[in-house]
Amino acid sequence: VQLQASGGGLVQTGGSLRLSCAASGRNFGTYVMGWFRLAPGKEREFVATINWNGARTSYADSVKGRFTISRNIANNTVYLQMDSLKPEDTAVYYCAGGHAYSSSRGDYGYWGQGTLVTVSS
Repeated sequence: VQLQASGGGLVQTGGSLRLSCAASGRNFGTYVMGWFRLAPGKEREFVATINWNGARTSYADSVKGRFTISRNIANNTVYLQMDSLKPEDTAVYYCAGGHAYSSSRGDYGYWGQGTLVTVSS
């Protein structure tokens, strides 16, 4: 599976962005998909995950209630809707694919190239 993330950009505090992750390759619908982020001076951290059919989702406490992960199996795409953005959400966001429903980056074997989100105060 190859993953291509897009949708990042510059937004003001309180604004919204929707990230997309397009997958190519076979069996996309069988993968757990996740979003992680890497902020300056920090380690890559878990943001959200969604199981193979979209029935289960999980979020980091820092984004719960503001971010929504979803997937469209028909077009092999995973989305991250980000609302009420804060400056501390500034980071490079990565989509990832794996076989375990997990918040651990070690459980994801496929990674996209990342898309930069900058939230200005």
